This record gives sequence, structure tokens and C-alpha cells, in this order.
Amino acid sequence: MEMALVFHSSFTPSISVTNPNSKRSFSHSSPLLRNQFFGRTLSSTSITNSPFNFRSRNSDRSSVVCSVSGATETATERRSQLMRRRDIRNIAIVAHVDHGKTTLVDAMLKQAKVFRDNQVVQERIMDSNDLERERGITILSKNTSISYKDMKINIIDTPGHSDFGGEVERVLNMVEGVLLVVDSVEGPMPQTRFVLKKALEFGHAVVVVVNKIDRPSARPDFVINSTFELFIELNASDEQCDFQVIYASGIKGQAGLSPDNLAEDLGPLFESIIRCIPGPHIDKDGALQMLVTNIEYDEHKGRIAIGRLHAGVLRRGMDVRVCTTEETCRFARVSELFVYDKFIRVAAEAVEAGDICAVCGIDDIQIGETIADKITGKPLPAIRVEEPTVKMAFSINTSPFVGREGKYVTSRNLRDRLYRELERNLAMRVEEGETADTFIVSGRGTLHITILIENMRREGYEFMVGPPKVINKKVDDKLLEPYEIATVEVPEEHMGPVVELLGKRRGQMIDMQGLGSEGTTLLKYKIPTRGLLGLRNAILTASRGTAILNTIFDSYGPWAGDINTRDQGSLVAFEEGTTTSYALSSSQDRGQMFVAPGVDVYKGQIVGIHQRTGDLSLNVCKKKAATNVRSNKEQTVVLDTPLEYSLDDCIEYIQEDELVEVTPSSIRMCKNPKFSKKR
Repeated sequence: MEMALVFHSSFTPSISVTNPNSKRSFSHSSPLLRNQFFGRTLSSTSITNSPFNFRSRNSDRSSVVCSVSGATETATERRSQLMRRRDIRNIAIVAHVDHGKTTLVDAMLKQAKVFRDNQVVQERIMDSNDLERERGITILSKNTSISYKDMKINIIDTPGHSDFGGEVERVLNMVEGVLLVVDSVEGPMPQTRFVLKKALEFGHAVVVVVNKIDRPSARPDFVINSTFELFIELNASDEQCDFQVIYASGIKGQAGLSPDNLAEDLGPLFESIIRCIPGPHIDKDGALQMLVTNIEYDEHKGRIAIGRLHAGVLRRGMDVRVCTTEETCRFARVSELFVYDKFIRVAAEAVEAGDICAVCGIDDIQIGETIADKITGKPLPAIRVEEPTVKMAFSINTSPFVGREGKYVTSRNLRDRLYRELERNLAMRVEEGETADTFIVSGRGTLHITILIENMRREGYEFMVGPPKVINKKVDDKLLEPYEIATVEVPEEHMGPVVELLGKRRGQMIDMQGLGSEGTTLLKYKIPTRGLLGLRNAILTASRGTAILNTIFDSYGPWAGDINTRDQGSLVAFEEGTTTSYALSSSQDRGQMFVAPGVDVYKGQIVGIHQRTGDLSLNVCKKKAATNVRSNKEQTVVLDTPLEYSLDDCIEYIQEDELVEVTPSSIRMCKNPKFSKKR
């Protein structure tokens, strides 16, 4: 990439950026400019003629005149003679994890008067799932809508974690534009790149929201420069590169056109959505077409299909054709019809093309199918999602404690639940395993599969899972494995151990830079997915809990060689019984224990981490002999606090010959009996 500095007669510096890959030239105003313009080479004359027309100090909302919508609309109109709806905007809010998407949606809902003034509203209202609220992340895409100046804005909140990228991919079919939320300190992160790439491939308009602008170490100029470079790297069109920038503080509910001059509310953000994101392209008089992009379930209404109406008018009680391909179609009837109004679904008699709606009455509807006109309907292109990279084996519980805590324990229960998950989770795959009671579940990452395990556990299922394994490919007789881009934010004093750890796992450093004034360094590595298994805990240990690890799939590359992910063995119980303080006091000298006194264990259960390599069998149920020869004097036993491992920790810990036993009340680890027989 070539860069050349240009000086105009007014001594206003600008940078002309040429991308050799796309053979296009972009102009980017210098961050030193007083006015916050973006995407134009500015001089003393070009400032007055800029299509953005912003005033430098007093942010007047009527001053938002966006060049993006005009340019995009012209290009689109050339492709098709379809009409646009002017009264609706469909947007998705996309970002990297923890960049403030859901908090920003909260502020938008409150300022759009979705709730009463005296209504008690919890934080992160869109994270309605218990698991989402516990973990503080968005897992499922959700719809809502607000009204602003007689304009209906349908909003889709999407997950920020790369493992749930499938949720983002399928909902982008429903929208015409995205709000790309970027942290004012961190800038574009791995998931930012992924969601932006998908949005640009769909040709969507993008409004960049620099969030958390009130952070003390905010560096908006760096963030905008990095975002612009990302657009060029992803071969965005000229219109897409000419994006609108809004500076915001989601938690305060403020936004503005300048980082130093925020309005009292999110008015500038709403104006940018209306002016910069075009209305939906529709064929109002055409044959009915609606692509199903989401499925919900209601105890009274059954399956509810959610999607955007692309053409025609859908009415309650209407007979329709449901198509997967042109050859495979079936007939159905719409019993009820809903649209999104504020935070609830509202019954509707008819929905016109361009709006997002929910349809009831089609019991066997699947994501990716098209609800079309009964006579002349044709299916829309199916939703495509990227392939999974990690797999895990699910099997029935074979431990001695089977059936004590779970409600569903048979292979039939397990099979039905896993295949039911495929109806909604497009990025997941399920295959039959080596035996009738084993199933191979493939997903985007360990977290993707772990969320499924946690949900099944809460539903009363009892089963076992094996260690995560990467999905390799063979191309021209060469073994290829998935590689990911890992970014680690770590304080400078802990950088050495983290770099050493990533090097041992075959990671190659791509970039290293300082982050703001907080003394934090950002490390960027290309590393095999195998090297990431069990890495999160190891990095937290090496950095004393201060490092933040983010990863995203990059590509398939040559096999990197053997990687040792664990140096220590396990402590294994060699008999069934109840643990005692007497036995644990001597066992804890061998390593760190997972169990406390009075806990039931069985033969083969992992009860601790051995301080050396290799496994060691222990008797943790041994009782003190009570004979006349021995003294009856009681001895004070001091026991170390046992390690408490979560489900994620257990899955990261286990090796090839180990399993995690998952029940509604307990999570245990054990040695795989199949491997012990082989030995």
C-alpha cells in the first residue's frame, strides 16, 4: 500500500491512500484537522462544499447530510428497478465482544420512549437469556424496533463473540445497513473484521460508531484511521469507504459528530441511521417472498418464523407455499402474523414488503426456507454460513453415578436434543459417532459448543463429552489445519511470559503495539487452533489474571507439528467412596485437589492436578484406623482450598484419554475407560 502526503494551499494536510489490490485511490483527511470529516481530501474550499455539511462546534442534528446513502442508492438503482420504502430502516448492530453494542441498544430504546418513564428496566435488556446475563455476552440475535420522526427503525442486536458468527451471518439478509460499533481505545478487533467483511460482501451501508468515547485513554483518531485501513483491506467499494462516523457514549446515552462535542442525547446517531442507511428495496406488486432467518418457539403458538418480507404482501390466514428449492415445496397457511413494535410483538392483519415480521402456523418451518406465493412463488437464495473448525464427541453417561441427578440419560434423548439444536443453530453440525451412543458435534469454537452443553445441562440432560479437536483438511495429499488470529491485551510487565507461552504453541507474531496511556500492549499472533485449546487459562495464569485473549478464524494452513498443551498429569481416584480429610491431607502433597472432604467419588474420577507429568492413582477415601494401639488424640488437619473448575475450564483441561461428565448438579472429570482397556 502506497501513501503520499499532499499539502493544499491552506496548509491542510491530507493523506492519499492507494490500495494496489483494488486499484482504487482513497483520500483521508488528517486526524489533526479541527473538523471531524472522513473519507474526503479536504482543503479550504472542500470543507465548505463537503457533502457532510457538519458544523464544527454546535452539532445541529439537521446538519447530517450523508453522502453514503445517495451513492449507494444510485449504484443499487442501476442494478434493479425495484422501489424503496422510505418509512422503514432495517439495521444490525455489529461489533467485537465487549465493545458496548447491547448497552448502546439500551440507550436507543430508552430515548425512543419504548419504556414508560416510571418503568423499572434492567441493564442489557436485549440479553434476555439467563446464560447471556451470567456471562455478560450476547449469544443469540434478537429483534426490536423503535420509532423516530415517523420512521420505523428495526434493530437486530447480534453477538460479538467470533464463535457465534453464524448468528451474524444469517441476520445480515434482513437488513440494508449496519452500525459498526468500535471501542474508542481498542479500535477494530478480530470480530470487527469478521462482521465488517460479511456486511461489505452483502453490499450494506455502514455507519461507524466510535463508542466509549468518555474513556480517559480514548484515541478516536487512531481508531478511525485503523477502521479506514480495515475497509481498504476488505476491498470495500468507494461508497462504502465514504462512511459516516458518530462518536458516542452508550452508557451515558450521548452521541455527536465530534469527540469533544457530544449532544445531550443520541439524536445525531438516529439522524445518521435515517440519512446514511437506505430503506429496504422491495417489489411491492410482485409475488410474495420472505426468507426465514430466525426461529422462535412459543408454548401456545408453536414455531414462529422470523424474517424480512422481500416482495408482495403477507396477510393473516393466507395460503402460502414453503420452498427449500424450486423442486421441494409444500403448502401451508399463516395462522397469525406479527410485527415488531418497540420491545414487543404486535399482531397485524397484513405486512408489506420491506418490514420484518413473525409468522405462526407453519409447524415444520426451517431457517433458510422461503415463504412464497401459493401459485407463482419462487425460493430466495439459501443462507450460507462458514464451516465449523472444532468438534467434540458427546456420549451417554457411563459413570457409576449415572441417573442420580439427570432427567434425560438415554442415547435417544441425547440424539433428539442434538438434532433439534440444528434447526436453529446453522453453524453447528451433528454426525453419528463410532458407536450408537456417540455423536460428533462440530462448531465454530469451544465456546460455541460449551454454550450448547450448558443449555442441555440446565434442561436436565446427563451425558459425557470428550476433548475438543480441530477439523483438519487434506488438499493435494497435504494435511491442512485451521489457523486463527489471536490478539492478547496484556500489561507490559507480564508480556514476557505470555510471548513465551504463545511461542511454545506454534504462534507467529504479526504485530505488537501499545494501547493508549494505560501501559497495555496489544499482541497479534497467527496460531493453529490446536494451540488455542487450553490457552485461555494458561495465559491468565502467566499474566496473573490481567490478560484478555480474543481469537477469530483466519484460514487453513500447513500442519504446524506437535503441540504440547499440558505439562502436568492428573490425580485419579482408584476406588469408589467418600473423600476424607485424613486421606486428602496426604494427597494434597502430590498436587492441587479438585475435591473437598465428604464428596462422593468413583474409581477413575480425576480428583486433582499432579505436580509432575504422568497420572497418579490415589486413595482419597482412606479413613484413619481406630485401634487400641494407636493414640486417640485428634490431630488438626489443615487442607488447601480445592480448585473449582467451571465447565469451560474442565473442557480446556482434559486430554485425549479423559472425559467431562456433565449433569444438572455436577461437573466431574474422569479417565476414558476405553483408553484404560487399551493400556
